Amino acid sequence: MEVEIISREFIKPTSPTPPAMKTYEVSLLDRLIPPLYVPVILFYPMDQSTGLAAAERERLLKQSLSETLTLFYPLAGKIIDNLSIDCNDQGVDYLEARVHCHLVECLNQPNLEYFLKFFPHKASWKAASAGGHVTMVQVNNFACGGIAIGVLVCHLIADGTALSVFLKGWAATCRKGCETVCPNFDAPSVFKLNKAAFPTETIITVLFKSLQAGKPTATRRIVFDASAIASLKAKASSSSVPKPSRVEVVSAFLWKCISAAYQAKSGINRPTLITHAVNLRPRSIPPFKQSSMGNLIWSAGALCTSEEGALPYRVTKIREAVAKINAELVKNLKGDEGFPMLCELLKTIGGVLPSTASFSEMDHIWFSSWCNFGLYDIDFGWGKPFWASCSAANSSDSEQRSTSNKVLLMDTRSPGGVEAWVYLTEEDFTLLGQDKELLAFASMDPSPLT
Repeated sequence: MEVEIISREFIKPTSPTPPAMKTYEVSLLDRLIPPLYVPVILFYPMDQSTGLAAAERERLLKQSLSETLTLFYPLAGKIIDNLSIDCNDQGVDYLEARVHCHLVECLNQPNLEYFLKFFPHKASWKAASAGGHVTMVQVNNFACGGIAIGVLVCHLIADGTALSVFLKGWAATCRKGCETVCPNFDAPSVFKLNKAAFPTETIITVLFKSLQAGKPTATRRIVFDASAIASLKAKASSSSVPKPSRVEVVSAFLWKCISAAYQAKSGINRPTLITHAVNLRPRSIPPFKQSSMGNLIWSAGALCTSEEGALPYRVTKIREAVAKINAELVKNLKGDEGFPMLCELLKTIGGVLPSTASFSEMDHIWFSSWCNFGLYDIDFGWGKPFWASCSAANSSDSEQRSTSNKVLLMDTRSPGGVEAWVYLTEEDFTLLGQDKELLAFASMDPSPLT
């Protein structure tokens, strides 16, 4: 399955960015995020309703992207450093590609590393560097008329929620929808970054040291359908959490299974720390707008050993950890006092760890959820996506080994399911593949066609 790049250009905003807005300085919370490109691919089957020719479809995508970038102006700029973006209107790096096969052939037995070819320069999960484009797009045209739109946005400017806001805005403009998505870029003025006092390397090293696995990272999809999740909810419910959510039960179940794999590999029963990204937008008083751009997230931390590993216990630990990410915490991170509060919270992952704890004494899994982001509602005018996917880490690229020990949860096309993109070593996956309880509730790498 050959992917042939046939054109490359830079899509600029329809209207120039005003001089006063040429430099966008990131917020305190943005600076905590490693400057990776966040990937998403939207797969659309051949459109038989509108009868759009491929050339007209391309024209609409480019024109609507140009109009959308006028509102999402930092996404058309370039990265200055980890603190700021040059909103110079140089545009989105936009590639068109021809895929020499049908979409069904591609998705029948998906090769996740092969899908890296659907992104510009195979840059999925790569670190963004100074001078790099904030946003890159590749539109892949299949022989059957289907398309896959691969989008990369630098994490410095967007978390998963913000990425979905941008995609929805672009799609609404393309299909000439009546709704207008107006992004909000107020986060840097709310969560103020003290450049002079920010101990960049210290905090980033503490937060992300455990992600540097040093071994090539493999990627697998572990998919739970709605009936399996209903069974897990029944298994996980307790007096503390009588009605767990699907994100809670899948997170707790994978926490349990991955911890068991770690123990089988090392022969040592070490505690496992999980951190789960929490969206701060609805947790502030008053709430932030859903269209707020940037990284309005905080990590909830929970710790337990395999002896404490019953599913209801883990669900309760997750619920308690997330409950600590409340309006009071958000308030304390705002303004000039936000920086010292942040430093205190980071020392113990929000109070989960004793101040003397060391990451080297425990295993660690990072969880994030894109469930309920509405990716399956993104309609550019020729229908909703057949599959909304994330991306594999490039196992041969040492820059991408920082994605190890990570789980990203996404919706399935069928309502109520969860598709977990899991990033571990091959050895870890070999052990997971032998976990009979996991295989009883989930499918490993099923075809999106089924």
